[in-house]
Amino acid sequence: WTKMTMSSSLESLRYTKTPSPKLEVLDQLLIPHSKEYIDIPNVEAAWSVIRKMQIRGAPLIALVACLGLAIDINCNEKTKSEMAGLDGAAAKEFIQKKMDYLATSRPTAVNLFNALEEVKQILDKSDASTTAYCKAVINHAEFMLERDISDNKSIGNNGADAILKKTGKETVRLVTICNTGSLATAGYGTALGVARALQERSALASIHALETRPYNQGSRLTAFEILEEKNAQWY
Repeated sequence: WTKMTMSSSLESLRYTKTPSPKLEVLDQLLIPHSKEYIDIPNVEAAWSVIRKMQIRGAPLIALVACLGLAIDINCNEKTKSEMAGLDGAAAKEFIQKKMDYLATSRPTAVNLFNALEEVKQILDKSDASTTAYCKAVINHAEFMLERDISDNKSIGNNGADAILKKTGKETVRLVTICNTGSLATAGYGTALGVARALQERSALASIHALETRPYNQGSRLTAFEILEEKNAQWY
């Protein structure tokens, strides 16, 4: 087990808006031996990293799919040329086919389907033009990215409140299963975010990372997150 300080500095993805939107994701199959990022210029690349489990975690899968779609239709020259000259209805159908394709990357990922349905609803409310559709997709994908981090911090704070209230203790020891941290989300984490929130309050005495399959998410990914935070001390 380990006593640690967690700042959530680990990046599961890197998204930049300027000078042109760009998305890179951390190849989680290479952890902990190396930390390499994969460029996602189109939906095919997004589909591939999801399918191969180079990324995993329900929130992250949904974000990579939507951001990958946004970059594809807004920045990928091949895709932009294919959309050139399409009327509103044809452009919407074109984007929907890409969304249908992304949905096949992980048939069991509920967050993925929910996120794609959100995008569909945004398109339904948008002005019927290629430009409007492309702008609507990227704006909503960026909103989803910000929302995920905000939601995770809320989960962390509410979870920390609940644990401290239930135990009646000033410090607690946690057990976490699988990986539910920065690597599974846009940042901070869900269940592991609770550990972060407790640590921020100096209320986390220690944490045990238990194992899961198929890629040893507990020992390999969660332990990597803990060590990546720089201040971990193993006992």
